[in-house]
Amino acid sequence: MEHWEIVFFFLVIAFVYSSVGFGGGSSYLALLAMYSLPYQEVRLTALMCNVIVVTGSVILYARKKQINWKKIIPITLLSVPMAYLGATVKISESTFFRVLGVTLIIAALLLWIKTKVARVEAESAVESGTIKNSVLGGTIGFLSGMVGIGGGIFLSPLLNLMKWDTPGKIAATSSVFILVNSVSGIAGQLMKLSDDINYIQTGWLCLAVFAGGQIGSRMSLKWDPLIIKRVTALLVLVAGVNVLIKYW
Repeated sequence: MEHWEIVFFFLVIAFVYSSVGFGGGSSYLALLAMYSLPYQEVRLTALMCNVIVVTGSVILYARKKQINWKKIIPITLLSVPMAYLGATVKISESTFFRVLGVTLIIAALLLWIKTKVARVEAESAVESGTIKNSVLGGTIGFLSGMVGIGGGIFLSPLLNLMKWDTPGKIAATSSVFILVNSVSGIAGQLMKLSDDINYIQTGWLCLAVFAGGQIGSRMSLKWDPLIIKRVTALLVLVAGVNVLIKYW
C-alpha cells in the first residue's frame, strides 16, 4: 500500500464519527478524493467502511434499547431502494466530485445548526407522519447512494431540527439508516464495478475503521455531543471546500 497514513486517518475518522452515531462516509470520501484515487473505488470503499463502523453502533444501541423500530421503518423503507437507484446512476468523475463537495458543505452547515438546537427531552418528542418520514428517507437515500455516503450526516441534523425524538434515539436511528443504505449502495455499486479495485488497500482501511469505530461507539455516552458535532462539522466543511477547490 502506497499511502499508509490513510489507514491512521481512517481510524481517527471512524473514532470521531462513531461516537455520535455516524459512519464517517463523507470524510472517507473527501480523504480518498484528495489522494486522487479512482472515484468508483472511492465510493465503494467509503460505503464498506460505513457498514463496518455503524454495525457496531447499531448493536450497542440495540442493547441499550435506543432503537425505536416503529419510527425507523417508515424512514428506511423507501430509502433502501432509492439508495440502490442512486448508486446505479452514471455520472462523470468531475460531476461526482463537484456534487460531493457541495454535499459536504451543506452537511457541515446542517451539523452546525443542529448543535445550536436545544436538546429534546423524551416527553417533548413528537411523532412524524409515515409519508413525511418516507419521503425524507427516500430523498436522502438517493443522494447517499449517488455520492457514496450513508446519509446519517443529513438525517440526524434534520431529525433534531424536527424534534423527531430524543438525541439518543435519533443517533440510533441514524446508525440504522446508514447501515441499510450503505449496504444498498454497495449492491448498486457492484452492478458496475471496475476490475482495477485495490482490495488490499480497502482491506487495511476496513480494519482501521473497525478498530476506530469500536472505540468511538463505546465512548459516545462519555463525551459531550455538542463538542463532537462541532468538531465533525468543521472536519466535513474543510473536506468539502478542499474537494471543490481540487475538482471544480
